[in-house]
Amino acid sequence: MLAVRFARNFPDRASHLVLVNPLGLEDYRFRIPPPSRGLLFEREMNETNVEQIRAHFQRYVANWKPSVYQHFVEVRARVTLTGEYPGWAKAAALIDEMICQQPVRHEFFLIDPPTLLVIGQADRTAFGHGLASDAVLAALGNFPLLGRAAAKDIPRCKLVELPNVGHIPQLEAPQEFHKPLLDFLKPQ
Repeated sequence: MLAVRFARNFPDRASHLVLVNPLGLEDYRFRIPPPSRGLLFEREMNETNVEQIRAHFQRYVANWKPSVYQHFVEVRARVTLTGEYPGWAKAAALIDEMICQQPVRHEFFLIDPPTLLVIGQADRTAFGHGLASDAVLAALGNFPLLGRAAAKDIPRCKLVELPNVGHIPQLEAPQEFHKPLLDFLKPQ
């Protein structure tokens, strides 16, 4: 979402735009009750248990492999043990607030730079766990459909669909992710 805003506001500084399973593919304002910044901060401050953090990461990948992904859980868990954690939690809460209150979906047709949109076809990530009902959440986060619709609306968009990949393809399928990325960024 921030990258879309940057590309829109500074088109002379953005030669290319790369979007990877962006949560900005849908507008949550009409489905998720707007949480306060305080609630978002509290939620971040309370997610300090390693099992909670692991469950969070497990929702992001199609095929959980502890030998590959446990390292990321441990790094995130270590952050909670530092004096910097309240600042980290505040930054995360501000990002969540942006996701809820500053949608960019309706601005896609205004994106100027060539855009690479990478979508993991197994991604069903949606903002709002614990903020909306399971029925509402089940209707959100269909990244294959959202990605195809967004690609139609973004001028000069190249859509890359990665099968059996979740929300973080750069970690889950690095070779499949890096090849189209590097090809896209090559000077023409």
